[in-house]
Amino acid sequence: MASSVLHQVLQSTCLFLLIIIVNCSPPEEPIKCSSRNTNCVITNSYGSFPDRATCRARNVAYPTTEEELVSVVAEATKARRKMKVATRYGHSIPKLVCPDGDNGLLISTKYLNRTLAIDVQSMTMSVESGVTLRQLINEAAKAGLALPYTPYWWGLTIGGLLSTGAHGSTLWGKGSAIHDYVVELTIVSPGKPEEGYAKVRRLDEHSSELDAARVSLGVLGVISKVTLKLQPIFKRSITLQVKNDSDLADQAVSFGNKHEFADIAWYPSQRKAVYRIDDRVPSNRSGNGLYDYIPFRSTLSLELTVVRTTEENQESASDANGKCLSAKVITSSLQTLAYGLTNDGIAFTGYPVVGYQNRLQSSGTCLDSREDSMITACPWDPRIKGEYFFQATFSIRLSVVKSFIQDVQKLVTLEPKALCVLEQYNGVLMRYVKGSSAYLGKDEDALDFDMTFYRSKDPMTPRLYGDILEEIEQLAVLKYGGLPHWGKNRNVAFDGAIKKYKNAGEFLKVKDVYDPMGLFSSEWTDQVLGVKGSVTLVKEGCALEGLCICSLDIHCAPSKGYFCRPGKVYKDARVCSLVKN
Repeated sequence: MASSVLHQVLQSTCLFLLIIIVNCSPPEEPIKCSSRNTNCVITNSYGSFPDRATCRARNVAYPTTEEELVSVVAEATKARRKMKVATRYGHSIPKLVCPDGDNGLLISTKYLNRTLAIDVQSMTMSVESGVTLRQLINEAAKAGLALPYTPYWWGLTIGGLLSTGAHGSTLWGKGSAIHDYVVELTIVSPGKPEEGYAKVRRLDEHSSELDAARVSLGVLGVISKVTLKLQPIFKRSITLQVKNDSDLADQAVSFGNKHEFADIAWYPSQRKAVYRIDDRVPSNRSGNGLYDYIPFRSTLSLELTVVRTTEENQESASDANGKCLSAKVITSSLQTLAYGLTNDGIAFTGYPVVGYQNRLQSSGTCLDSREDSMITACPWDPRIKGEYFFQATFSIRLSVVKSFIQDVQKLVTLEPKALCVLEQYNGVLMRYVKGSSAYLGKDEDALDFDMTFYRSKDPMTPRLYGDILEEIEQLAVLKYGGLPHWGKNRNVAFDGAIKKYKNAGEFLKVKDVYDPMGLFSSEWTDQVLGVKGSVTLVKEGCALEGLCICSLDIHCAPSKGYFCRPGKVYKDARVCSLVKN
């Protein structure tokens, strides 16, 4: 108990220290090659894919211009080599960047990172696909423009976030997904011999294929250039309000229509929800607020090690009380510090926080760093003993959101401490997503649920209350037809998901035209898109890693350490559960 109290003190102290920490070791490259740019291994920024696979490629190319990119694609197409696109930081969790086998080619957009044009009159901005969200936000602001809705993490590239359908939170205007603000897009795909083995397609809003290219999972080719429709820069006013979650099921349905940038952070075991009351205000409103989200800041590596070690000890001892205590300390500290909001860029003096869009919409200062020998780092940096987690993220139609939330609340009533494991990672983030015309986008208004939770370094070690988390995951994807976030999730969220997209067939038709040999596809993307095989892996321990959905099958047999019975939720995390109809 003494060590647990010490941990809480250290955790609280660290949250306050984060205010003054400005340096950290920058993230490693996601691609590492043994000999110059050959014999390469690629991973994501977290150092691990959901199935813990090691993804290899024969070599990597770093084109610096569209012309060089065309040459790279042409050469690989002529040789019939598999290709995959890699980004600067690699923040997609699933295996989107993995080519098949060891002979594949990685095409990095790291140096395709230029702003090409800004037209203030038409309010458009053209960038290369390797430009990060932070670059785009800053360059637009200099011209008096803003991208109205964005993800909250600015370390994503434009090509990467389009390919995975990344979004912010709103039901207003065209919605929160950046792909719906694309007015032109250039993509380089394999070509025929008479086309020089590479074909450059320039799509605009009049092109029927743009809705396929808006969210492509990288299987149509390499995005070279993107033109986005922006708006005049504006100010926002943010107030975060903590309320009891007793009426959350009703509030969640309507809250997104009341406030332009609304979102909700839900702490189910604490029976609390934090509502983001966030709207545009006149530009003459005083305030120069800044959002520097605390969990995205540089963190002392020693503190991260203490926190992770404590988590592991809590897991091994099934210490639910310890987890709930940790969760309360973390969430209360974040609330006290306004999650990183300040009224003037220095101090938080109270709500509302008013400031310009470019200072409030996104953050990620742990990327802005000089080498400090790993004294500090991004919290998830795999080179230190820090965060190691799963993410389950799915969008549920607004028409059934109320019932889903009520089902989760019933599970909390049955096991009140179960979801403290989510609150240690700041609870369930709920963001609003508007229906889109993109073939692999959300086809109707929805609420996105983002859950982050502990992952063991040992794939055969069960998690505390893992069965409850699996029950929620299965409720979302099976009972309520939740759509997966393409850049997050474990394999089970993608199993059969393509059947939920009404325009999936149209997307596959475009895929066959753009890349008939499937050079930009892999076994994994073929499984996800329903082209061939299943994304679930049937092997011992598969349910623990989210690689399979439990059924009365051999992989859940008692001899393997698992047992299922329809309609029953088990408290023992060594077993897996089936969702009730």
